[in-house]
Amino acid sequence: MPILEVKNLKKYFATQKAVDDISLSIEQGQIFGLLGPNGAGKTTLIRMITGIFYPDSGSIIFDGQPFNPANDIAKIGYMPEERGLYKKMKIGEQTLYLAQLKGISKKEATGKIKEWFAKFEMESWWNKKVEDLSKGMQQKLQFVTTVLHNPKLIILDEPFSGLDPVNSNLIKDEIFNLAQQGATIIFSTHRMEQVEEICDHIILVNRGQKILDGTVHQVKQDFKEYLYRISLTGTGNDITDNEVFVIKDRSDNSLIIQKQEGKSNNEILQYLLSNGASIESFNEILPSLNDIFIRQVEGTPLARRFQEVH
Repeated sequence: MPILEVKNLKKYFATQKAVDDISLSIEQGQIFGLLGPNGAGKTTLIRMITGIFYPDSGSIIFDGQPFNPANDIAKIGYMPEERGLYKKMKIGEQTLYLAQLKGISKKEATGKIKEWFAKFEMESWWNKKVEDLSKGMQQKLQFVTTVLHNPKLIILDEPFSGLDPVNSNLIKDEIFNLAQQGATIIFSTHRMEQVEEICDHIILVNRGQKILDGTVHQVKQDFKEYLYRISLTGTGNDITDNEVFVIKDRSDNSLIIQKQEGKSNNEILQYLLSNGASIESFNEILPSLNDIFIRQVEGTPLARRFQEVH
């Protein structure tokens, strides 16, 4: 049973359709990527899922029941892109206060805070104020306050913002650990390489509407344009466009080709070998999520973009 189902959700502000009839389903333990350009409706969608906004129409089913903010908010951890911490308050007291707001006793919260602070090397921060921390240190603290109460659903909006590579890996490892322990994670970011590495499933929203939905693997397969990179021992200058493929790019010892419709990989290899090519490697080029994102948002064909870039 999905942990979260959103059905035909709509939210309008004056004449702007911030969320326009979006539906999605997220399984327990899934790391789910919520993608879209600025102003696409991601934040509005998240705010309805967390009970900050009420939808104009549609429904939200959380953990098998209609979403009830009064009962369900304690089961959700939300880390917004903008900082939500009290700058003048001491870090230990603030973390303890936020944990108790989620229904954890002071004794249990203190133990959990000490565990997380030790894991993230934050023990010396207890009596510091948030305003004394760097942006990256604040991000680590905000992550801890988000997951401290063991929420069933964790929503992370740009969780790696301001983090150096070491702390980015630390947070990434904890995201995987939490998912393995059964938590469901919605991960919203503009950094497509992180989505490819972390997420199981993605949706792309634009102008308030869902325009893409699927696993990372399936989405890349759906948008491939039958491009291949072929490394040769020679220059391959004698290879030209033909009935099997067309050449998209050529360098000293390699070709980028696009397979003609209806042709097989074996036919490509047979053509190359029969024309004297000596092949070192033959690899399909799958589009990156970044390429797919741009194609869907801007309507630019991948193959054309490849030629423009190269």
